[in-house]
Amino acid sequence: MSSRPLPVVQRVPLPQGTPEYEALRQKYLSELEASIPDEYYLPQSLIDNPPRDVTSVPRECGILTAEEIDITENYDATALAAAIASKKLSAVAVATAFTKRAAIAHQLTGCLVEYFQGEALERAKALDEHLEKTGKTVGPLHGVPISLKEHMPIKGHYTAVGFLDTRHIDDYDCQMVAILRAAGAVFYCKTNQPQGIMHLETVSPLGRTLNPHNIDLSAGGSTGGEAALLAIRGSILGIGTDIGGSIRGPAGFCGIYGYKSTSYYLPTKDFLVGGFAAELTVLCSTGPMGHSLRDMDLFCSVVKASNPHIEDPALIPIPWTGTATAPKTTPLKVGIMWNDGAIIPQPPVKRALAWAKEQLETKFPGKFEVKSFVPYQAAEAMVNIRKAYWPDGGNAVRAHLAATGEPMFHLTEWILKDAVSEEELPVSKVLEYRVARDVYRQKFVADWNAQDVDVVISPVFVGPACEHETAFYWNYTALWNYLDYPGVVFPTPIKALKKGAEDYAPEDATPLSEQDKHTRELWAKGDFENAPINLQITTRKYHDNELFGALAALQEALALP
Repeated sequence: MSSRPLPVVQRVPLPQGTPEYEALRQKYLSELEASIPDEYYLPQSLIDNPPRDVTSVPRECGILTAEEIDITENYDATALAAAIASKKLSAVAVATAFTKRAAIAHQLTGCLVEYFQGEALERAKALDEHLEKTGKTVGPLHGVPISLKEHMPIKGHYTAVGFLDTRHIDDYDCQMVAILRAAGAVFYCKTNQPQGIMHLETVSPLGRTLNPHNIDLSAGGSTGGEAALLAIRGSILGIGTDIGGSIRGPAGFCGIYGYKSTSYYLPTKDFLVGGFAAELTVLCSTGPMGHSLRDMDLFCSVVKASNPHIEDPALIPIPWTGTATAPKTTPLKVGIMWNDGAIIPQPPVKRALAWAKEQLETKFPGKFEVKSFVPYQAAEAMVNIRKAYWPDGGNAVRAHLAATGEPMFHLTEWILKDAVSEEELPVSKVLEYRVARDVYRQKFVADWNAQDVDVVISPVFVGPACEHETAFYWNYTALWNYLDYPGVVFPTPIKALKKGAEDYAPEDATPLSEQDKHTRELWAKGDFENAPINLQITTRKYHDNELFGALAALQEALALP
């Protein structure tokens, strides 16, 4: 153990709780600190005066060898799996590189809540020995490191559902982890998630996760720890969950891929033991987060090939064809959603949408039919979804906080404002929400059909990655949760410019709503320089394969990795 505390960059202090809470919080932080070797500690001077963009620090800090830099920066998961299978790289070398880089990443971004390098290296050694002895890999992910969001159970490690009182050590692997372990994956860390797992920023009792591209900005939430770790290349492949944007928002903020499947398509068994009341109306989904389209495809093919529906009857047994799926129409009909009728996205996002439109129209004339898409009464849907998240009036949240004296964080207060009361809703009211949802879905699909599109490209968020404590408006992701449509967030070459370098176009001068007005105030106040601008592509419910087929068709035109 180090003679000094583990240095971690933090930009905004956390609220203080009761002495009992602070002692418990410190216990968990000390355990994390003790698990990271002293030789991976960054200089205190760097922690005290970090650059705004910390993505190059792991490469330049002197902790990683040249080979470890190459392994963590110049491969995707598909290439790593091939290199390990051919014995170009050993699983031990790969696990060593990523565990070291993850330790560095945590000090710069606060992305981890648990770190188990020893276990990972032991697993990697066993995989190398198996390959040497048999000449075969154990599966398609043999030796590939995978990071996990905190609430996903893995044997021998902590799981929590967003509150300190729920933190406990599991004695089993959840279904997703078991599938990936059988395919050869190496697990080495768990990543941070926000209080209640219901913010678009990741700030928990164990710390705030920062955006590696600009540490004064949010990494998104609720899968922000994963996104930050991936963005700084401390992970090659991660897993998220999404009930309002929790995969897609962080992926967009951090410039990586993120896929939210249709509900019950990929396994989520035991992810939220005891359930989550919001799912009475809005269902949670899962999916991979990574660096390339083919990695997203590889992950899904491995998971679906295991026939997870045999173990979990809730799952829909649609086979995976992914990027090999041929588009059903030629040309592919692509809708561009410029705004949702409530909030015009901030200037860099509008610029990214215009870039995508131009690319599709000029790179391959005739291959794509590009048209504007207007979402059917999206503002109405957002009012309904915010109500539907809290059928218990937020009572479960308050009970968890009271159990340890955990303070209610600012964004928790914000999201609970939408609860219609502090009392649990009667069954009749929940049924009313369900009926309203289903009626809206019918009207939306009729309107989609009338607009005649195959896929829709839209913003991920109202702007670039937001400043800390300002992730207020989930409009561009939560709409698709309400509809239960699958979506992939993908990177673009567009980044936010220096403060003052761009502003709203004249045709966008008038705010559409009070939310829009507030979003413009946040834009005027903030400095979003260097924030990546991702976009989101969406299609119909359970057309997940068609979604990936469309992405494959778009890949060259949009220069997708």
